[in-house]
Amino acid sequence: MDKLKAEKDLSSYIGRILRDHFGRGPGSVFVTLSKPYVTMYFTKFLSPTERSLLNTNQAAFIQKIRDMLMEQVIGEITDYLKLQLGIDVQEFYYDWNLDTQTGIFLAVSKDSPDNLLAGAYKNQEQVHTEIDRMSFEAEKSPEGISSYLLNARTLIIFRDKILVSIEKEMIALGADETLRIAKRRLERRLLGEHTPQLEKLLGTTIADYFIDWDFELDRSAAILILEPIS
Repeated sequence: MDKLKAEKDLSSYIGRILRDHFGRGPGSVFVTLSKPYVTMYFTKFLSPTERSLLNTNQAAFIQKIRDMLMEQVIGEITDYLKLQLGIDVQEFYYDWNLDTQTGIFLAVSKDSPDNLLAGAYKNQEQVHTEIDRMSFEAEKSPEGISSYLLNARTLIIFRDKILVSIEKEMIALGADETLRIAKRRLERRLLGEHTPQLEKLLGTTIADYFIDWDFELDRSAAILILEPIS
């Protein structure tokens, strides 16, 4: 299938599935297919009920409800990617920015990149160093950091082996949902604090950012939505 058509079809599908499961569709969905990554960035995604809850400082409750719905949503999206696009998803990450009414889905397949050098960008190692500093403030330095610039607007950063012992115990006790909400709040705040330095290194403005974890793999993915890098 033509890449542009595949991106357009997936964009329409994501709009429908969000509307079906959350009762409201997004304003826009922007899809990028760049093997082995698929990003689905959507805007204007907040229901009237959620807006009311947000106005009464119930953001954590909104996050929890959305997280509960995502298990089925992820299953349907991965099935679509497999059946319609032949993409076998191995990892799936998601996050929301309630303040900007935006969200992101990131699917990672087992395929190799089309071009191993395509994702490189200026000051890449310095960006990794800044992310390492942020991680150390939150928990500890990761054992590995990698990143990939999908296009002029989408930068993905992975951190491996970042969980500390107490976090692993919480996961073992079944408190992974509580841990996810707490880490999301902490690390989003820290990522915001490190944004000015990251913007200097990237030479552009970070318009939006997201972060999620695969606790089983002990891996985190951060997705930065950029103003196009010149």
